[in-house]
Amino acid sequence: MQKTSSTLQFARRRLSGLSLRDTDAHWVPNTDVYVTETGVVIKVELAGMQRENLQLNIEGNRLKISGNRPDGCRTSSKCKFLVMEINYGTFESVIELPAGYDLCLAKATYQNGFLRIDVPTLVKSGNRPTSVTVEG
Repeated sequence: MQKTSSTLQFARRRLSGLSLRDTDAHWVPNTDVYVTETGVVIKVELAGMQRENLQLNIEGNRLKISGNRPDGCRTSSKCKFLVMEINYGTFESVIELPAGYDLCLAKATYQNGFLRIDVPTLVKSGNRPTSVTVEG
Protein backbone atom coordinates (compact mmCIF):
# COMPACT_ATOMS: atom_id res chain seq x y z
CA MET A 1 0.00 0.00 0.00
CA GLN A 2 2.82 2.40 0.84
CA LYS A 3 4.39 1.82 -2.61
CA THR A 4 1.16 2.77 -4.38
CA SER A 5 0.85 5.93 -2.30
CA SER A 6 4.42 7.05 -3.06
CA THR A 7 3.89 6.25 -6.74
CA LEU A 8 0.83 8.51 -6.82
CA GLN A 9 2.73 11.28 -5.07
CA PHE A 10 5.54 10.89 -7.61
CA ALA A 11 3.03 11.17 -10.45
CA ARG A 12 1.49 14.32 -8.96
CA ARG A 13 4.89 15.88 -8.37
CA ARG A 14 6.15 14.89 -11.81
CA LEU A 15 3.11 16.29 -13.59
CA SER A 16 2.70 19.37 -11.45
CA GLY A 17 3.55 21.48 -14.51
CA LEU A 18 1.01 19.71 -16.72
CA SER A 19 -1.36 22.02 -18.52
CA LEU A 20 -4.51 21.16 -20.48
CA ARG A 21 -5.90 24.06 -22.47
CA ASP A 22 -8.89 24.48 -24.68
CA THR A 23 -9.04 26.89 -27.60
CA ASP A 24 -11.61 28.44 -29.88
CA ALA A 25 -12.80 25.03 -31.13
CA HIS A 26 -16.38 23.93 -30.56
CA TRP A 27 -15.55 21.31 -27.94
CA VAL A 28 -12.74 19.69 -25.98
CA PRO A 29 -12.65 15.88 -25.64
CA ASN A 30 -12.38 14.08 -22.29
CA THR A 31 -8.71 13.35 -21.59
CA ASP A 32 -6.71 11.30 -19.08
CA VAL A 33 -2.97 11.80 -18.58
CA TYR A 34 -1.00 9.42 -16.39
CA VAL A 35 2.58 8.40 -15.67
CA THR A 36 3.91 4.89 -16.32
CA GLU A 37 7.34 3.36 -15.75
CA THR A 38 8.39 4.32 -19.28
CA GLY A 39 6.80 7.76 -19.68
CA VAL A 40 3.43 9.46 -19.91
CA VAL A 41 0.21 8.16 -21.47
CA ILE A 42 -2.36 10.56 -22.88
CA LYS A 43 -5.75 8.94 -23.50
CA VAL A 44 -8.45 10.89 -25.33
CA GLU A 45 -12.08 9.83 -25.72
CA LEU A 46 -13.05 10.34 -29.38
CA ALA A 47 -15.88 7.92 -30.17
CA GLY A 48 -17.18 8.04 -33.72
CA MET A 49 -14.03 9.60 -35.17
CA GLN A 50 -12.09 8.35 -38.16
CA ARG A 51 -8.33 8.10 -37.69
CA GLU A 52 -7.86 10.16 -40.85
CA ASN A 53 -9.75 13.09 -39.25
CA LEU A 54 -7.30 13.41 -36.34
CA GLN A 55 -4.28 15.70 -36.30
CA LEU A 56 -1.50 15.65 -33.73
CA ASN A 57 1.07 18.42 -33.84
CA ILE A 58 4.08 19.08 -31.63
CA GLU A 59 5.04 22.63 -30.65
CA GLY A 60 7.97 22.45 -28.21
CA ASN A 61 6.65 20.63 -25.13
CA ARG A 62 3.03 20.99 -26.28
CA LEU A 63 0.94 18.40 -28.06
CA LYS A 64 -2.00 19.79 -29.99
CA ILE A 65 -4.76 17.27 -30.74
CA SER A 66 -7.40 18.47 -33.19
CA GLY A 67 -9.96 17.20 -35.63
CA ASN A 68 -13.57 17.25 -36.71
CA ARG A 69 -16.41 14.90 -35.80
CA PRO A 70 -19.09 15.50 -38.45
CA ASP A 71 -22.81 15.15 -37.81
CA GLY A 72 -25.39 15.28 -40.57
CA CYS A 73 -28.47 15.19 -38.33
CA ARG A 74 -28.11 18.47 -36.43
CA THR A 75 -28.06 20.47 -39.63
CA SER A 76 -31.12 18.63 -40.95
CA SER A 77 -34.57 20.07 -40.33
CA LYS A 78 -35.89 16.48 -40.11
CA CYS A 79 -34.25 15.86 -36.72
CA LYS A 80 -36.04 16.92 -33.57
CA PHE A 81 -33.80 16.31 -30.57
CA LEU A 82 -35.15 15.22 -27.20
CA VAL A 83 -31.66 15.01 -25.67
CA MET A 84 -28.50 16.52 -27.15
CA GLU A 85 -25.31 15.57 -25.28
CA ILE A 86 -22.85 14.42 -27.94
CA ASN A 87 -20.38 17.02 -29.19
CA TYR A 88 -19.82 17.36 -32.93
CA GLY A 89 -17.80 19.70 -35.08
CA THR A 90 -14.22 20.84 -34.67
CA PHE A 91 -12.29 20.19 -31.50
CA GLU A 92 -8.89 21.02 -30.18
CA SER A 93 -6.97 20.17 -27.04
CA VAL A 94 -3.47 21.35 -26.16
CA ILE A 95 -1.51 19.34 -23.62
CA GLU A 96 1.66 20.89 -22.26
CA LEU A 97 4.00 18.36 -20.68
CA PRO A 98 6.63 19.23 -18.08
CA ALA A 99 10.31 18.70 -18.91
CA GLY A 100 11.53 15.12 -18.94
CA TYR A 101 9.36 13.63 -21.71
CA ASP A 102 10.22 13.25 -25.40
CA LEU A 103 7.27 14.18 -27.63
CA CYS A 104 9.50 13.48 -30.66
CA LEU A 105 9.27 9.76 -29.93
CA ALA A 106 5.53 9.70 -29.14
CA LYS A 107 3.51 6.82 -30.54
CA ALA A 108 -0.22 7.21 -31.16
CA THR A 109 -2.90 4.58 -31.72
CA TYR A 110 -6.63 4.97 -32.22
CA GLN A 111 -8.79 2.00 -31.28
CA ASN A 112 -12.34 1.50 -30.02
CA GLY A 113 -13.00 5.24 -29.81
CA PHE A 114 -9.89 6.08 -27.78
CA LEU A 115 -6.78 7.86 -28.97
CA ARG A 116 -3.78 6.73 -26.92
CA ILE A 117 -0.50 8.60 -27.10
CA ASP A 118 2.53 7.10 -25.35
CA VAL A 119 5.25 9.68 -24.67
CA PRO A 120 8.53 8.17 -23.44
CA THR A 121 10.82 9.63 -20.84
CA LEU A 122 13.43 11.92 -22.43
CA VAL A 123 16.68 10.14 -23.24
CA LYS A 124 18.52 12.65 -25.43
CA SER A 125 17.72 15.58 -27.71
CA GLY A 126 17.87 15.36 -31.48
CA ASN A 127 15.90 16.48 -34.51
CA ARG A 128 12.35 17.39 -33.49
CA PRO A 129 9.43 16.20 -35.64
CA THR A 130 6.38 18.43 -35.68
CA SER A 131 3.64 15.81 -35.96
CA VAL A 132 2.70 12.33 -34.73
CA THR A 133 1.20 9.63 -36.95
CA VAL A 134 -1.91 7.89 -35.61
CA GLU A 135 -1.80 4.12 -36.09
CA GLY A 136 -4.95 2.02 -36.31
